[in-house]
Amino acid sequence: MNNNATESGHLLVVVDMQEDFVRGSLATPEAQAIIPAMIEKIRAHKGPLAYTLDTHSEDYLSTSEGTHLPVVHCVKGEEGHQLIAELKDLLKGAEVFEKPTFGSVALGERIRDDERLAEVELVGVCTDICVVSNALLIKAMRPELVVRVDPTCCAGTTTERHLASIETMKSCQIEGL
Repeated sequence: MNNNATESGHLLVVVDMQEDFVRGSLATPEAQAIIPAMIEKIRAHKGPLAYTLDTHSEDYLSTSEGTHLPVVHCVKGEEGHQLIAELKDLLKGAEVFEKPTFGSVALGERIRDDERLAEVELVGVCTDICVVSNALLIKAMRPELVVRVDPTCCAGTTTERHLASIETMKSCQIEGL
């Protein structure tokens, strides 16, 4: 866990800012465009930090996700699985959650069990898949916790899906939208 864990009850979670989503097999210009704002947000953050890594194996295409999204990505041990270079130093010491699917149950459980947390903020990609999944999972596991998403530091698979996900999260009492 980040050294600042006891200094603030505000956890910042960076979702899937990996090479394959920014410059690789599932890259979008929108994902590249949020990097400067995200760097500023992380630098300004005074509390604990965590990040997720979408993590697949070489048999990805034979999984349920792989049949629906037949683009190999984020295979553990490959370059595309790595956190983007711009964030590596900023997130050094942050808690890491590898996840084989959209939402991280381990992240949700960690947040559920940490009574020091008063707020969780999520940023990253993809707004319409992993960001929304994690935000709703956290809200379900700890309904009274302030869960926030900064849309200026998120990118969806398309602009339309990003905006639709923002509306969905608003309906589910996710703040900051």
